[in-house]
Amino acid sequence: MLLGGQTWEFKSKPVIIGSAAVVGPEEGQGPLAADFDYVFDNLEIGESTWEKAERKLLEHAGTTALMHAGITKDQLQYFVGGDLMNQIISASFAARSFGAPYLGVFGACSTSMESLAIASMMVDSGNAGYVLAGTASHNCTAEKQFRYPTEYGSQKPPTAQYTVTGSGCAVVAAKGNGPRVTHATIGKIQDLGITDPFNMGAAMAPAAADTIVSHFRDTGRTPADYDLVVTGDLASVGLPIVKDILKRDGVPMEQTDFQDCGLMIYDREKQPQVIAGGSGCGCSASVTYGHILKRIASGNLKRVLVVATGALLSPLSYQQGESIPCIAHAVAIEKEGI
Repeated sequence: MLLGGQTWEFKSKPVIIGSAAVVGPEEGQGPLAADFDYVFDNLEIGESTWEKAERKLLEHAGTTALMHAGITKDQLQYFVGGDLMNQIISASFAARSFGAPYLGVFGACSTSMESLAIASMMVDSGNAGYVLAGTASHNCTAEKQFRYPTEYGSQKPPTAQYTVTGSGCAVVAAKGNGPRVTHATIGKIQDLGITDPFNMGAAMAPAAADTIVSHFRDTGRTPADYDLVVTGDLASVGLPIVKDILKRDGVPMEQTDFQDCGLMIYDREKQPQVIAGGSGCGCSASVTYGHILKRIASGNLKRVLVVATGALLSPLSYQQGESIPCIAHAVAIEKEGI
């Protein structure tokens, strides 16, 4: 059911019956390490290329999510996924191992909630009983594609973020036990003319603010209705900007716990190499499907709004001097029975 202009309300409240988050070594040294299902102790993950390593992350997270859901690959009806790589090769190649009909999506770092929103819509409409939603990123694949060769060792500015090596997946079902997906607000492109690929937080902040405002407008809810509102990966630069925008727009975010996955996944004092904080498809995916869902299951959180953000640039568009169009998609997740 459409609410307002941008929000889907899922009347049947599709349930996340299983989820998983797997990460690399840097994420395993961060404050959320205990909430991840598996931590790889090296970036190679037993593969010959970074791209194969990223694919393995997604395959591992997806297989683990299915196991936690108590279903087999034969029971899986659809896989919705994407990643940062050109032609979303991590998700598309991983789809071979899942063996289910596949919808590839690209929302850059917003892909975690884009895929969850689509999976929930498929289940809510009665067109699927079990859908796997997921995404992944790898620090070295992103550096190689979007910035400099990993061997180059270039100096980065203080606005730069550190791409998370990790993957998060969830199995969305029509019935079962687990947290419920109740709403999804689909974002609009926001582009304020930023061209610097090392300043993603500032580029994405307006998109996050616009989607948050749209969600509250469409649903009639307020920040006080949520125990936690968390953005995808604005990190230390973007989160203060989005707070300023929302304050200007009269949205009282002080009524809730307002955080950012890119700041939650690392300890920036102990891990200075992450600079402004985390980014990448695996950032909001691993934090949501690892840490946040565990807090919902334990009863520490009852209602959460995850606002995943994405910068929709490519190496080609950057080289041609294009500004960076950005997007944010928000999904409301609630504890069962509230």
